[in-house]
Amino acid sequence: MKTERARLIRQRTTTRLIFATILSVGLILPALTTAQSLQIANMAVPAKSFQMVIYPVAQQKGYMREEGLDERVIFVAPTTSIQAMLGGDVQFTGAGSSALVSIARGNTPLKVVVATNDRVLQWLVTRPEITNPKELKGKKIATTGVAAIATFMLKQILTKHGLDGNKDVIYLDVGQGNQLPALLGGGFDAAVLSVEQRYIALDKGMHEMFFMGNEVKNSWGTLATTDKLIKENPKMVASFVRATLKALRYIRQDKEGTVSALLKFSGVSRQQASRLYDDLIGTFTRNGAVDEETQKNDLNIIRQVTNSNESLPNVRAYDFSFALEADQQLNKMGWKP
Repeated sequence: MKTERARLIRQRTTTRLIFATILSVGLILPALTTAQSLQIANMAVPAKSFQMVIYPVAQQKGYMREEGLDERVIFVAPTTSIQAMLGGDVQFTGAGSSALVSIARGNTPLKVVVATNDRVLQWLVTRPEITNPKELKGKKIATTGVAAIATFMLKQILTKHGLDGNKDVIYLDVGQGNQLPALLGGGFDAAVLSVEQRYIALDKGMHEMFFMGNEVKNSWGTLATTDKLIKENPKMVASFVRATLKALRYIRQDKEGTVSALLKFSGVSRQQASRLYDDLIGTFTRNGAVDEETQKNDLNIIRQVTNSNESLPNVRAYDFSFALEADQQLNKMGWKP
């Protein structure tokens, strides 16, 4: 008991130190003036990726304020954001996949409440001489982890294309962000890449083998919160989700505005931001939810990641009622950006 208590104290202290650091370097993005009636909603963003631009857009366009919220967008690592939510320092996290893993491993009281994308934004890119999936047999693939979600998805894809995804290739963990250098350095035959890494690889003459979003039926970029917040403050959850859906509608409709927001959020060039928009906008959901088959597929991957014999029921991990209700409300209102 003393060991567990000490662990929890260390986690809580680490979280608070991170928040203090965030405050000191100005990574929280508060409104200049905040009415006392607004509720503060801390949103943890795991990366400056395109799908996460929804949350600063929801803030900058005033959608959160319209819903009675003062959203604070902060950058926190996925695992730490889960700890911060459970401690009450963060209300929402964009690390929904990490939340699912936490639910599967420890029955953690969390729910995914919004699915930003209905396709997986990962690519398998190979050296130019490898143009057929079967040519990957015996080859080395750079990943972010042999137990990473994308790695298990890739195993399914390779099996579908005639290989034994578990045995016929060699998966090696090169660390987050190191897949592209590993591929370009010549020591690896293929790599699982993000969209930004993919662009560089293709410009360097590498070959795109798969867009994983076309090969598997899974979600990506999910938003999670706690069961406690859903139970004790459903109004906040409903308001946050409704503002998120407003931002989702905005980015689908206004390319120029979204590109400008992405420039500020991620620091990419205008050309890169425009390229991202054109390539990925079709992967965004229209109502913030995915169907039951996709949910089941997601949880099957999580079961493999956690090496569990039992799959979670959809209702234990997902609650899209807020997103579906918000979508209906916005439709009834005839709301447009």
